[in-house]
Amino acid sequence: MGRDKVGYGRPPKANQFKPGKSGNPKGRPKGSLNLVNDLAAELSEQITVREDGRTRRISKQRALIKSLLAKGIKGDVRAAAAVLALYARVNVEGIVDGSNSIDDAELAILKRFAPRLLRSLIGKGDGS
Repeated sequence: MGRDKVGYGRPPKANQFKPGKSGNPKGRPKGSLNLVNDLAAELSEQITVREDGRTRRISKQRALIKSLLAKGIKGDVRAAAAVLALYARVNVEGIVDGSNSIDDAELAILKRFAPRLLRSLIGKGDGS
């Protein structure tokens, strides 16, 4: 009985993938967008905003940061925490790859502040 069993999960030998051949030969087309590319494209799109009585065109990313900063300055604790956490992350990543300079005192402050910031966000919230 040299015959292999055929059934669920056991296709006939002739229909099995041949060695060196992909089960999805066409695959994902080159240049097709993924979440990272979609988000980057969306954030880089320009929008028109009024600032100090003047109309300006800025990226959505910049508008989002400006909005977050404005809320933080007005007293929104979560917005302020988000801005500071983003700032800390960008600076720490810059230190790792050497593209951004931050002195030891600033780094010490960020490292000391981050755990307290996380505890305050997780523990309390702002009631909204």
